[in-house]
Formats: sequence, structure tokens, C-alpha cells
Amino acid sequence: MKIRRKETDTKVDMQMSAMIDIVFQLLIFFLLTLKIVPPEGDFNINMPLGAVSQQADDTPPPLDLKVRLEANEDGTLSQLWFGGRSLGNDFPFCFERLNSEIGQIAGGQQGFSDDLEVELNPDYNLHYRYIVKAISSCRGRMQGDQQITYIEKIKFAPINQPQ
Repeated sequence: MKIRRKETDTKVDMQMSAMIDIVFQLLIFFLLTLKIVPPEGDFNINMPLGAVSQQADDTPPPLDLKVRLEANEDGTLSQLWFGGRSLGNDFPFCFERLNSEIGQIAGGQQGFSDDLEVELNPDYNLHYRYIVKAISSCRGRMQGDQQITYIEKIKFAPINQPQ
């Protein structure tokens, strides 16, 4: 007597509940092991709010630490001004002069002055590399492997402020 086998579909059923459990366990593992790192290059920069606040009458006027960056039509640096004085447009040497001027005001070799604030006023079409270089020059300098900070507070001038 011959026994015939019936050919059946060999369909494999996947257990979805076990797969979902593994995905959730991996998700929880990665969320719990995530280490949040502060962003690199975090500058203490205050953006303008639109209206300039008025100072109280009993406070002494702050130093004129204003940096003006003028641009050519193609976005390159036309002129760098610091406190009403021209520092030239010979990139990168004009920013070195800015750094030494700020260093003299902030205290020379000791560096860091907590009460000083620099106001940057760049033209709208100026390339960002000049703005970043101005921020770096105002911030401080490197001496070997150590950073010497001159000024931490940097703000941008409001757009509607007269030139």
C-alpha cells in the first residue's frame, strides 16, 4: 500500500509580537544610553530684539566697543571699523589688529573682562567667514594650547539702527 503525501504550502508565520518587543527594547536601550553633549562653538551672543532699550540715568556710559563690518557688492570685506577708527581691509591682518585693540581694552595679559560687551554691526550681504572671524577676534586669542578670553558678551546691532 502506497501512502501519498499531500503537498502543502510551506508558509512560515513570523511572530510579530516578539519582533516588536525587540525593537522597543533596542529603542529604550539607545534612549537611555544617549549622552547629550553641549554644542561645539557655543558663543554667548545676544541677537537684537528690534527696539533698543534705554539705559538708566545713574549708570555710567559703556565703552564704545562697536565693530562695524562694511561689505563690497560681492560680499567681501570693504572696511573694518572699531570704535569709529578704521582698521583696514587687509584680511586677516585687520582682524589681528582688532584682536590686539580688544586685548588692550580688556586687560592685556590677564584677559577676560566680565562687564564689557562688544556690538557687531555687519552689512547684510557680508560673507559669514568675516563675521565669524570678527567674533573670534573679539572673543580672545590662543596662547599655545590655552585660550585667553578677552570678552564673552557679544551682541549684534539692530538692523533698524542708523549707521
